[in-house]
This record gives sequence, structure tokens and C-alpha cells, in this order.
Amino acid sequence: QVQLVESGGGLVQTGGSLRLSCTASGRTTELNTMAWFRQAPRKEREFVGAINWGGIFYYGDFEGSRLTISRDNAKNMMYLQMDSLEPEDTAIYYCAADETGGLSKSSSSYAFWGQGTQVTVSS
Repeated sequence: QVQLVESGGGLVQTGGSLRLSCTASGRTTELNTMAWFRQAPRKEREFVGAINWGGIFYYGDFEGSRLTISRDNAKNMMYLQMDSLEPEDTAIYYCAADETGGLSKSSSSYAFWGQGTQVTVSS
């Protein structure tokens, strides 16, 4: 089993930055792709981006955005750097992981999930 714990969320003003972290523990040798999703109030969970063990990443609709994913395999950690934050970025941010190397946008493709960390951007 794999456990994922997100951290780094909080309250920030418009234009500010946050760096979220996701720490994996347990059977981490099973992990390949790690991903970020987010869910805003009254909205469905949406894919932010994913990165696999080899460092290949995919942002989907967030390509070219203010969000940057990185990963440190030695530490079993993944990061989400968020810059120039806007109130629309307010959401719970979830870390997800899977054993495959695919970079799926679908939440059903990920077997392991964290509890989420709240990001609130004030206007």
C-alpha cells in the first residue's frame, strides 16, 4: 500500500505564490506516475498535471500556465509550484499516484490518493 500526504496549502493573496508538496510512503517502489488534481467549491475534480518516474510531464489544459510540477524520486516527493495565484485557483489540491507510467487526465487511472490540502486565494 502507498500513502500520500499533501502539504503547503494555505491562504495567499492574489498574485502570490505557493509550493505544494506531496510525500509518498509505504510501498513507494510501486509508484510511477504522480499527479495533481484540484477541486474547487461546487465544481468537479480537475486534472492539473502529472509526471512519471522518468520526469516526463503532462499538464493537459494547464499547459503553459502558472503551475509547474516537479519531482524528487530519491525523496519520494512531488511538488506543485503555483505562481501569480488568482482567486480562481482556490480549491482543494490532491496528490494522486499510480503504478503505471501513463500520464492520464482521468482520476480513475490513479490508485492512490492523498487527503488534499486547501489553497485559498484572496482577492
